[in-house]
Amino acid sequence: MPTPADLDEFYALLGTLAERTGGPRRLSECGGRTGWPDRGVYFFFEPGELRRDGTPRVVRVGTHALTATSKSTLWGRLSQHRGTVGGTYAGGGNHRGSIFRLHTGTALLASESDFEHDPARQTWGRGGSAPPGAKDLELTLERAVSQRIGQMPFLWLDVDDAPGRASDRGLIESSSIALLSNLANSQADRPSPGWLGHHADRAAIQRSGLWNVNHVNDSVNSRLCERLDYWIGRTH
Repeated sequence: MPTPADLDEFYALLGTLAERTGGPRRLSECGGRTGWPDRGVYFFFEPGELRRDGTPRVVRVGTHALTATSKSTLWGRLSQHRGTVGGTYAGGGNHRGSIFRLHTGTALLASESDFEHDPARQTWGRGGSAPPGAKDLELTLERAVSQRIGQMPFLWLDVDDAPGRASDRGLIESSSIALLSNLANSQADRPSPGWLGHHADRAAIQRSGLWNVNHVNDSVNSRLCERLDYWIGRTH
């Protein structure tokens, strides 16, 4: 079972990562030319979500390209979470292409009176692609999701190893989630009473304190901090 010292070591390493990368970024201020490694892992924080010591706590961990045939990039994945910038649906996004957006929007529908009668309730989360007319119905909610996620500070880690579930990206993602999850680790920092994730429709989110569903019940790989430290030393 992880200890408080394991959590402190993990967050100390993220502090070093922040120093090397110039601090957290926000997706609302990012674009493809901001400067990204091809492959990596990301760690999202959320305003108002703090550790026991008052420092920011991680609320989501993610990566990409864990299958051998995947060609996705770190920025490609992050841009799906950010949403669209220009065009007819500027400021919106596609929650069918981002599970982070899907869960955030579902929680907003459940928690905020502004969305009590929102037309997105008719189609949100239904289908792998938007049915006819759905983009117009969902635009207000998609914009609210973009605003919410866009203001979350995040760090990124350059992990340029080959795609595959045996990659260090997979290890760092799954073990970081397990370490931070209230389901897997009784020592993990708990979400605030006002955390939006309490309104998610997935028990894994509500009970873990993370915007993650996978790996929230996993065991922590003993090599997590060692591999994290290794790749932090190669990130800039």
